[in-house]
Amino acid sequence: MPEDQNAFIGADISKEVLRALDTMNIRVMTPVQAETLPLMMEGRDVIAIAPTGTGKTIAFGIPMLEYVNLSDRRIQELVVAPTRELSLQIAEELRSLAQYIPGVKIAVLYGGQPIVKQINQLKQNPQIIIATPGRLLDHMNRGNVRLDNVHTMVLDEADEMLDMGFVKDVTKIIEATPADRQLVLYSATTNPDVQTIAWKYQQDPVEVIIPATKENRPKITQYVIESEPKNKYEHLLYLLDSDEFSRVMVFVNTKDMTQRLCNRMQKAGYGAECLHGDMRQGARNKVMQAFRKGKFQILLATDVAARGIDVDDVEAVINYDLPNENEYYLHRIGRTGRAKKHGEAFTLLTFAESVRFDTILKYIEANPVVLRFNEHGILCGEEGDAFFDHI
Repeated sequence: MPEDQNAFIGADISKEVLRALDTMNIRVMTPVQAETLPLMMEGRDVIAIAPTGTGKTIAFGIPMLEYVNLSDRRIQELVVAPTRELSLQIAEELRSLAQYIPGVKIAVLYGGQPIVKQINQLKQNPQIIIATPGRLLDHMNRGNVRLDNVHTMVLDEADEMLDMGFVKDVTKIIEATPADRQLVLYSATTNPDVQTIAWKYQQDPVEVIIPATKENRPKITQYVIESEPKNKYEHLLYLLDSDEFSRVMVFVNTKDMTQRLCNRMQKAGYGAECLHGDMRQGARNKVMQAFRKGKFQILLATDVAARGIDVDDVEAVINYDLPNENEYYLHRIGRTGRAKKHGEAFTLLTFAESVRFDTILKYIEANPVVLRFNEHGILCGEEGDAFFDHI
C-alpha cells in the first residue's frame, strides 16, 4: 500500500475498501473526508457544510460500506439526492468503492426511468439505496421499499434538495426510518430548511464547516467578456474555436434557448449536445455518459438540468446568459477546476446585465479579468494584447 495512503489506513478501513481506493487512484484524504469520515465511523450525526467537488461521496460512502451487514437482506443504508444525475453519479462511485466486497448490492431509484426496472432491482434485496425524494416516496407508497431497518441516512446536497421544494418529501422519508438511525447532512450552503431538519431529526450533531479556501478551493480563473446580445453567438464560437479546450460546458437560462443554440451549433458542425428539463431521462443519461467518455466537446445546459453533474475534466465553463441567482453562478463555474485541476470560466456580459453581475461579484468576493474584442474582432486583455495568441 502506498505510503501516502496512511490517512485512510489510520481510519480503520477494511482491506477491501483500501484496495478499491488504491484502484481508484485515491491516496490522500480531502479536508471534508478527513473531518467527517471519522465522525461517521463513530456513529455521530453530522451536518457538513462543504463546497461541491470536494470528495463528499467518498466521505460518506466508506462508512456506509463498513456498516453493511452482508447477511441482512433488508435496506440498511440510504442516500437521498436532489437529482437523477447526482443519484447515478453517487451510485457509480459507491459501486467502485465496493468492487472488492462480494455481496454488496446497490439500487438507484429516480424518476424518468420505468418503475418496473427499479422493482426488479429491489427484488435483489439491496442493502444500499440511492434515490431522489419523489421516486423513493412512490416506491414506499407502493410497498416496494421499507426503511425501518436503515442504519445510516445521508441527505446529499441538502440545500439544493430543500430549495427545490422537497421539504415535505424529505420529512416523510426521514420519519419512515428508525429514530436512532444516523442522519448526516451534506450541503454546499446552509439555509433555514437545512437547520430545521438538523434541529428536528438529528441527535447531538457535530457541525463541520469546510471553507472554500486554500487547498480545497477550486482553481478557477474567471473572465468577463463585454458582449452585445447580437454578438453573443459569434463570441461564443470565438472561444470554442481557440482550440484551448477539449471539454466545455455552456450555461443558458432557458430550456428553449438551450435547445435552439444547440441545434444551431450542430448545424454549424460543432460537437455539441444539450441537457434541459424537457428531455426524457433516457436521453439525458445518454448525453451525460457520452460527455464523460469524451464523445463530444461541448455540453449546453440549463441550471436545473446541470445540478449534480460531476465531471472532473471540464476545462472551461461559459456563461452564455448571466444566471438569475448568485448561487447559480457559483454552481456553474464550480463544474470546472475539479480534482485539483485548473479551470477557466467566461461570462459573456451585456450592458443590461452589468448591475446584476456586480451583485454576483460582491456575493462571491471575486475580481474577474476583463476581456474585450477590439475593432479587428480579436479578443484582448486590458493591455490590448491578444488573449489567444494563435487566433
